[in-house]
Amino acid sequence: MRLPTRTHGVLDYTVGALLIALPFLLRLGGGPQTWVFVGAGVAALVYSAFTDYELGVVKRIQMPVHLWLDAISGVFLAVSPWLFGFDNEVWIPHVALGALEIIAAVITDTVPGYERRRAR
Repeated sequence: MRLPTRTHGVLDYTVGALLIALPFLLRLGGGPQTWVFVGAGVAALVYSAFTDYELGVVKRIQMPVHLWLDAISGVFLAVSPWLFGFDNEVWIPHVALGALEIIAAVITDTVPGYERRRAR
């Protein structure tokens, strides 16, 4: 069973907000370990708002493109501690949330529920 796009949308906005808040909740400091999370969170909120699914506002980005953006963001989050050199300070939250994004991208349906119902 695939994850419905409506559920994925709820995850998008929840994880986007979490990515922005988490470095401050964990007191990660002001370096790249914080700004990678904030940047990824802001990006997720923006491209989610532009996605053509149940929770999209502008509906310009097709769901498969959105899922590719999620997967790319997940890979970026997961490798960011080594890419930016803060792996000696913190890496587990970046890898864990990166993996979550990748998994969500892989298991989510590529067709929004309203399009599946219309096709029947």
